[in-house]
Amino acid sequence: MSIDPARVPVIIGAAQINDRPSDPFAGFDSFGLMAAAARSADADAGGGWLSALDSVAVVDQLSFPELGDLSSKLAAELGATPRLCYKSRYPSGASPIRMLNEAATRIAAGEIESALIAGGEALRTAAQRKATRGDQSEDAMRAASTRRKPEAALDYGLVTPTDIYPLYENATRAAWGQTLAEAQRESADMWSRMSEIAARNEHAWLRKAVPAEEVLTISPDNRPIAFPYSKLMVANSSVNQGAAFIVTSLAAAKQRGVAEDRLAYVGYGAAADEPGGVMARDRYSRSASMIVSLTRALELNGARTEDLDVVELYSCFPCIPKMARRVLNWPIDRPVTVFGGLTFGGGPIGNYMSHAVASMLEALRGGAQRGLLFANGGFANQNHTIVLTRDPAGATSTPRSFDFQADADAARDPIPTLAEEYAGPATIETYTVLYRRDGSVRVGVIVAQTPGGKRVLAHVPAEDTQMLAFLTDGAAEPIGASGRVQREGAHAIWRM
Repeated sequence: MSIDPARVPVIIGAAQINDRPSDPFAGFDSFGLMAAAARSADADAGGGWLSALDSVAVVDQLSFPELGDLSSKLAAELGATPRLCYKSRYPSGASPIRMLNEAATRIAAGEIESALIAGGEALRTAAQRKATRGDQSEDAMRAASTRRKPEAALDYGLVTPTDIYPLYENATRAAWGQTLAEAQRESADMWSRMSEIAARNEHAWLRKAVPAEEVLTISPDNRPIAFPYSKLMVANSSVNQGAAFIVTSLAAAKQRGVAEDRLAYVGYGAAADEPGGVMARDRYSRSASMIVSLTRALELNGARTEDLDVVELYSCFPCIPKMARRVLNWPIDRPVTVFGGLTFGGGPIGNYMSHAVASMLEALRGGAQRGLLFANGGFANQNHTIVLTRDPAGATSTPRSFDFQADADAARDPIPTLAEEYAGPATIETYTVLYRRDGSVRVGVIVAQTPGGKRVLAHVPAEDTQMLAFLTDGAAEPIGASGRVQREGAHAIWRM
């Protein structure tokens, strides 16, 4: 079957920006980062592409909410008059890969010829301008997260992604038969390898290799965040980073003289989500939508795990790449990032995967033949995977839907009903402990199941040191342990 070069999508240019101004009022805001990255991506593609763009897609930013939708403003700044101009609905880690897939699908359908995807976050500058510490960005995220649809999880302190991903970490550890020490060692080894990648990457925010023991050890520089995660295991959002990339048709790239060895062919992608509500998940020991996203993407591209030279497995928190690598059967001793991970490469909220795309393009230009990009976003619920390749035979040549939600829904177990007023016996399904900045316990949070299979939330008060020790010391596995839910005022309290 002949392939029409005008309908084969390729990435032709990408760029990354790090901004570290000594004077926060002299540095870029999020818009400035996007514009600088877009111009650099254009230069990387040979120049002259911006004015001819048919589509400009912007990853929504959190740092300067007063700026609103920056897509039209960015297009005007770049001298572009695109037919499509839009931003993501909110800052989600899956957005850049979704937008890449959308652009590739439109090119394959003959709807557009070229597209720019760009994003930028300047949380570090925003925090400095408010005369606060750089890591106060956590508070900005917490405030933004409370604006989502009200649910019981918010009342129990499960507000930001930092509070929620540990529910998966603890549940998967038990499901995989790991001890706490074994699970933490896996996380630390994986994160240490990420730091080594970041140390070699000129675009990474933190360019220092960190030993696994340092990741494991609680210290003033590695305070506990939400059990079992410490600061060196979570996304570093206190950054000023922008990234952008340009997608066009193979025909347009050739016509404008882009060399073959500068191209990355865009393969097919697959997306699926978990329910948005944190308490509306069927379980926390796996993600049906993650499994579907990864496996369908491989199937669509006729690829096996052993065909992949490099991968980027989203790494906001250890549970995600740990779960993803098990779906792929990706070896534990191989890196799960080309950029450096969200702790060390940098965690610019929804735009991390734009940096991963840029770094993947560099890897392909440097000799890798095929790479997989897996993005996760929201509150551990959004999943989007795509494959890039140097082989023209692996390119998308016909439009195809990337929506595999029906498959994920069919693979999901029944979702337990939330019993908000329940009191009585229950067993621990998963849990976490949330900490203050000084390292003291704020509260423990337990997700439990009643004898009838309903789900219930309960607090562990900070003064219940015996129960907190049971949850965190690793002497016994808390998942599956029995206790009682007692109603005390507005909240339920867990008692052994």
